[in-house]
Amino acid sequence: MRPFLVVQAVMWATALASQCPMAGSPGFTSRDSIHRNNQRDTSPIADFTAIKREIAVLLKDSKDWWPADFGNYGPFMIRLAWHCSGSHRVSDGRGGCDGARIRKVPEYAWDDNTNLDKAVKLLQPVKDAHPEITWADLIILTGNVAIESMGGPKLGFCAGRTDDADGSASLVLGPTPEQEALSPCKLNGNCTSPFGPTTVGLIYVNPEGHLGNPDPALSAVDVRDTFSRMGFNDLETVALIGGGHAFGKTHGACTTGPGPNPIQSPDAPWPGTCGAGPLKGKGNNTYTSGFEGAWTRDPTEWSSEYFYNLLSYDWIKFTGPGGKNQWMPSNKDAPPIRMLTADIALLYDTEYRKIVETFGQHPEQLDKAFADAWYKLTTADMGQRFRCINADAPPAQPFQHPLPAPPAKRAEVKDVMAKINQTLFKPFPQIEGDIVDNNNAAYYGAQFIDLAYQCASTFRATDYKGGCNGARIRYWPESGWPANAGLDQVRQVLQPVKDSFGETLTWSDLIVLAGDTALSYATGGKLSLKIVNGRSDAYDGNQSLDFPPRQYYSNADIEVTDNMAVMGLSPHDAVALAGRPRSGVEQKRRGLLGAYSKSSLLSNTYYKLLLSETWEPTASNPKVFESKEKPGLFMLATDVALLSNPQLKAIVQEYAQDEAKFFNDFASAWNYLMHADLPITESASSDPPTQDNQSNLKASSDSKHALDRTVVAGLALLSFVFVL
Repeated sequence: MRPFLVVQAVMWATALASQCPMAGSPGFTSRDSIHRNNQRDTSPIADFTAIKREIAVLLKDSKDWWPADFGNYGPFMIRLAWHCSGSHRVSDGRGGCDGARIRKVPEYAWDDNTNLDKAVKLLQPVKDAHPEITWADLIILTGNVAIESMGGPKLGFCAGRTDDADGSASLVLGPTPEQEALSPCKLNGNCTSPFGPTTVGLIYVNPEGHLGNPDPALSAVDVRDTFSRMGFNDLETVALIGGGHAFGKTHGACTTGPGPNPIQSPDAPWPGTCGAGPLKGKGNNTYTSGFEGAWTRDPTEWSSEYFYNLLSYDWIKFTGPGGKNQWMPSNKDAPPIRMLTADIALLYDTEYRKIVETFGQHPEQLDKAFADAWYKLTTADMGQRFRCINADAPPAQPFQHPLPAPPAKRAEVKDVMAKINQTLFKPFPQIEGDIVDNNNAAYYGAQFIDLAYQCASTFRATDYKGGCNGARIRYWPESGWPANAGLDQVRQVLQPVKDSFGETLTWSDLIVLAGDTALSYATGGKLSLKIVNGRSDAYDGNQSLDFPPRQYYSNADIEVTDNMAVMGLSPHDAVALAGRPRSGVEQKRRGLLGAYSKSSLLSNTYYKLLLSETWEPTASNPKVFESKEKPGLFMLATDVALLSNPQLKAIVQEYAQDEAKFFNDFASAWNYLMHADLPITESASSDPPTQDNQSNLKASSDSKHALDRTVVAGLALLSFVFVL
């Protein structure tokens, strides 16, 4: 870890520990929370119209303890909403305003969030008057009201965010040991993906330029890089920058800074050091970013003037009163407007400049582009449209991954599963099956289970993206992910089943039902599986670009615990799912040599073997381990990693001794993962089909392990500490 980050990380970890008993969480969303969010339409609805009226009054009610710039808190509240949302990143879905962690360490103490504690304080009376609205929804709604009240375009609002009790889910956003282990930044200011911004403690880029160098061309590279990590294209990027900078000003009244931050002074952070007397550190004496000045002549009025200003003046560098490099018009008769290097960068990139010119000449295009980009900025971490609890939320947007409606007439689940059951041992000469149980007949059940798992395990509890609904695994890019190699052949085995039911059966339902059917066979009906249909199929795989595979882990220990956190799995969930049947054929297609068993049955053999064998890395693939005592039995590095974490090893030992406990926990975890992406109130549950003597599926609700799922916080911290 870099020296300057060491001190900050220790201080921030201490501060977080004082506010949160589970201070080590790397960003965990509990399964119970996800289920609640999937049925938010049953939650109480706040009177958003009344709240908006109160916000509008608040915006123009300047307080002596923190005077409003230009008599209007609107720009201040836009910054709060922007920074609350702008931490969201594509790499793992973390960040965003859902959770309102901008009120908590570590986000609360980031340099980019200096003085936003005052914005939260200003909103406290509204929150007290309306406890039914969450802080997260209130922050975004206030940003919307601020923009619209100053003449901006009408903005969409999707309500339904929740509030986190602490900031532990943002620990991996830095600066912390968790962030350094997961996404180390070798040079602060030059951070790379999976980290979101270029600089730890900032939302996007250093506005002064790359590593503080006021070179607009270099800054343009940073702008595109970091905005793309948030999922924004060039049009959205320019609209957000120019639309946001239509309002307000920067603050850097002197060179001595804002004073101690919330870690150094929890009770009175950022008191300000500029000026003297009653207005010391506030009003015209405010220090926030260290830059000083407004982008436009009327910072409380929506316009496209930002773009006109960029194009109309010759901009020169100067050192502002805060001691930082800024830009001003060379014409002495020009208005006292200012730009930052990251603004001037838009003129030094060919594509950005074209968009700047378009918005400067066609304000109506800016209105639409900004409204669309702002809604995406503030809503991208909330998942699909059905999670919006307000009836007037906009229709589903592309970033919300809308899917076609499921078939109006659906195939009977019992009939589909019966057909799948006939396919388990049906020979397909062109497609290799597993030879199991000393039987020469090819078996495809383990491959069905693997297909369903790979399809569903893309789900991220961090931003509710991914999952098997849509069956995007059929298309690029998922079809080309290394972990999915050979699964197109498994779908060929299922193609006759799909053909026999035609449009009444979607691929997404078929894939999950195939996994359910194979698991039923593999346990003789001992699993209590929840059978749900009503999924639909995406038209292509483009949505998968928003939840790419996480291939950046430095070791298997971090991979196991971080995947748990991202997917919303508890320690028991993760260890139970690791014991799912493996197809040796499918493993070999991926270059993984083989599996740990040649049985068609699900049992606790996996855990017994993990504990009884000596597992050594193979020479041909360091991610594959082979039994020293029983050559030909293989485990993955992520399997062996379960033994290096004390809590996970204890669960391995538990399942090795108690197969019934393993079956119960496996069913709970499988049911969760297969259905985590579905709207509970809209999905259609089928009565369990009548089975033959090899299975007895039962529809049941998930068993709960609420306490178990909170323990993942401390568990993940152990893994991060081990590697540091």
